[in-house]
Amino acid sequence: MSVLVVGLSHRSAPVEVLERAAVMAGEVPKLLDEMLRGTHVSEAVLLSTCNRIEVYAVVDAFHGGLADISAVLSRHAGMPLAELTEHVYVHYAGSAVQHLFAVSAGLDSMVVGEAQILGQLRSAYAAADEAGTVGRVLHDLAQNALRIGKRVHASTGIDAAGASVVSEALADAAAALGGSLEGRRAVVVGAGAMGALAAAHLRRAGAAEIVVLNRSPERAVRLAENTEAQGTPAHAGGLDALAGELATADLLVACTGAVGTVVDRVTVAAAVADRPARPLAVCDLGLPRDVEAGVAALPGVTLIDLVALQRRLESDQRGAAVAAAQELVAEEAQAYLAAQRSAEVTPTVTALRRRASDVIDAELLRLDSRLPDLDLRVREEFTRSVRRVVDKLLHTPTVQVKRLAEGPDGDSYAAALRALFELDPQTPAAVAIQRSGDVIAALEARADIPAQEESR
Repeated sequence: MSVLVVGLSHRSAPVEVLERAAVMAGEVPKLLDEMLRGTHVSEAVLLSTCNRIEVYAVVDAFHGGLADISAVLSRHAGMPLAELTEHVYVHYAGSAVQHLFAVSAGLDSMVVGEAQILGQLRSAYAAADEAGTVGRVLHDLAQNALRIGKRVHASTGIDAAGASVVSEALADAAAALGGSLEGRRAVVVGAGAMGALAAAHLRRAGAAEIVVLNRSPERAVRLAENTEAQGTPAHAGGLDALAGELATADLLVACTGAVGTVVDRVTVAAAVADRPARPLAVCDLGLPRDVEAGVAALPGVTLIDLVALQRRLESDQRGAAVAAAQELVAEEAQAYLAAQRSAEVTPTVTALRRRASDVIDAELLRLDSRLPDLDLRVREEFTRSVRRVVDKLLHTPTVQVKRLAEGPDGDSYAAALRALFELDPQTPAAVAIQRSGDVIAALEARADIPAQEESR
C-alpha cells in the first residue's frame, strides 16, 4: 500500500478550473465515500482551500488508485476527464510524502510560508476522520505533516511577516486606498475562518469600523462581538444589508465560499453611484468567486481577486528562509520514509526468527525421542547453547536488513530474505485494471514517482 496525491492548485490550474473543482465543506464526506467505494482506495483525506484541491489517499495500485480518484474529481467538477487532466498533478509514494510536508510548511502556497494552511490541513484531517476514511497510514502521515509544518514555521522564519492570502489582499487594498487602512470603514462578507482572519487584520491595521455580514447572522454576530471586544467598533447583519452598508464603506472583503456570486455588479454600482470621489477597494477571496467579474469595470472600484494576487505573488520568494525550509522538509521526508521502510521489514525479521525457533523446537523434540533418559540439566544447557548459536547467527543479518531497509531499495533486502528462507511463499495477486485510455496514461506520464517505485 502506498500514498498517492492527486490535486489541482494555483500552480497548475486557472481560477476558472479551481472554481469548478472546489469542494464545499458539506460535500467532503460524500466525495470521500465515493473514493473509498472504488476498488483501489483504502484511506483518503480531501483538502480544499481558496487555491488548491488535493486528495491524499492510500492505494493498493498506482494506476487503479489514480483512475478511481480522477473519476470522482471529474464527476464533481462536471468536467470531462481529458479536460481535467490538463490541470492535475500527481505524486506517488516518497514524492507524495515530500509534497504533503512541503504543503504543510507553506512552501507550495500562493503566499510562500503562510501558516493558515496548517489549520486547513488539520480541518481536512478531522473531516476525513469523522467520515471514517482515515486509517493508520494517513493518521501517522497527517500528524507528521502537522508537526513538520509547525517546526518549519518555528525554526526558519519563513512566516516572520505573518503573510497570508488575506494579508496580501489587504495590502493591495491599502495601496488602492492611498496607502493605509487606518480610519477606513470595512465590510466583511463571510464569518468563517477567512472572514475572522480578515477582521483581525483590519483591526490591527486600525480600521475605524468593521461590519460583518453573513448568510447565518448568528455567526456574524459572534465575530462582530469578538471584534468589538478587542477595541474596534463592529456590528453584524445578514446579506440583505449589503447594499446599504456598501454605500459608506471604503473596503469590501468577500470570503464566503458559497456556490455562486454573492456580490453582484448592480449592487456595487448603486453603492458607488452617489460617491464618485470616494474610491472602493473590493477583495474577492472566495473560491468559487464571490464577486461578479463586472465589478472591476466600475469607475472608482479596484477589484483584488485570486487571479490578481497570483500574478503579483508568483515570483515572490524569501531567499534564505525558503531554502532552510526546503532543506528541513527534505530531511524530514527522508527520515519518515526511512522509518517506514524499516517498519515494513519488521514482519520479515519476526518471521525469520519464528522459523528459526520452530526449527530448534522440532530438533529438541527429536532429541527427546532419541534420548529420553537424557539428564534434565544436560538437556537445558544443550537447549540454551543451541538457541545462543542460532541467535548469534541471525543477529548480523537481521540488524543489517533493518539498516539496509532504510535505503531507497530497502524492500529488496527483505524480499531476498523471504525468498531465501521461504518466509512468504504466496505471491500477491496482480491487480488487473481497465485504464481510461490515453487520459489516465497522460496523468501517469506526468506523475512524480520515485525511480525505485516505477517497477512496482
